[in-house]
Amino acid sequence: MTQSREVPTPEFGEWAGVERDLELTDADFARIRQLIYLRAGIVLAEHKREMVYSRLAKRLRHHGLVRFADYLSRLEGNQASPEWEAFTNALTTNLTAFFREAHHFPLLAEHARQRRGPLRIWSAAASSGEEAYSIAMTLDEALDGRTANVEVLASDIDTEALARARAGVYALDQVRKLDEARIKRYFQRGRGRQEGLARVRPELMSMVRFLPLNLLAPSWSVEGPFDAIFCRNVMIYFDKPTQARILERFAPLLKPDGLLFAGHSENFSYITDTFRLRGQTVYVRRT
Repeated sequence: MTQSREVPTPEFGEWAGVERDLELTDADFARIRQLIYLRAGIVLAEHKREMVYSRLAKRLRHHGLVRFADYLSRLEGNQASPEWEAFTNALTTNLTAFFREAHHFPLLAEHARQRRGPLRIWSAAASSGEEAYSIAMTLDEALDGRTANVEVLASDIDTEALARARAGVYALDQVRKLDEARIKRYFQRGRGRQEGLARVRPELMSMVRFLPLNLLAPSWSVEGPFDAIFCRNVMIYFDKPTQARILERFAPLLKPDGLLFAGHSENFSYITDTFRLRGQTVYVRRT
């Protein structure tokens, strides 16, 4: 949800010099923490107050408000308001990169080569798309381009991040971290007004389908079974009961020998016995 989604401690510059023209009380901050927990399952720590002020101040100014209390009342007064989307997007930060946690991708390649029939992978916290396209590149290479029956489903709660993912346009500095062969095979370099940018080639983009999805929603608009699910670096921002519920919902969507990829600081072994550890932050569904 990124949900590829991390809410890190902001850099000093993120709120340095912020003009304190808006009123954020202790009660307001408590309401914000409760609302983002109910909406996205994110547990905001006490020390995130400065970050919250910085991120949401833009929304208050957009609506011409000076008190957080008025903004929150407006939100709570209309559960169908599109402002909920802006509120959620503002309080989540998507930290990702191509082939992040690189040890996962050789395992995925090996897993793909052993499969028969259609191959489906779900990136459940896709953020701005780097993870999903890394999965697609891995599968294309592992299967020597025979990807007619391959689908990468990429979902996230952050609609702004998903829009960037669908566009498939990245700063060339991000792409340069890949080896030259991958850059040539999977990206188009921008020219003229697009200088300094790179776009995912249509052939790779066609392997990925993006959709908005909140992992806390009562129902998910995805259907299994999947050969693998990537849910990395998002579960650590949920409390243990929420983590357990999401993991139990993943289980029936995975094939019996399907893989679940977790983030480097996530450990699911102590949350549920539905999955067993297979390798470094890689789990397999118990049969």
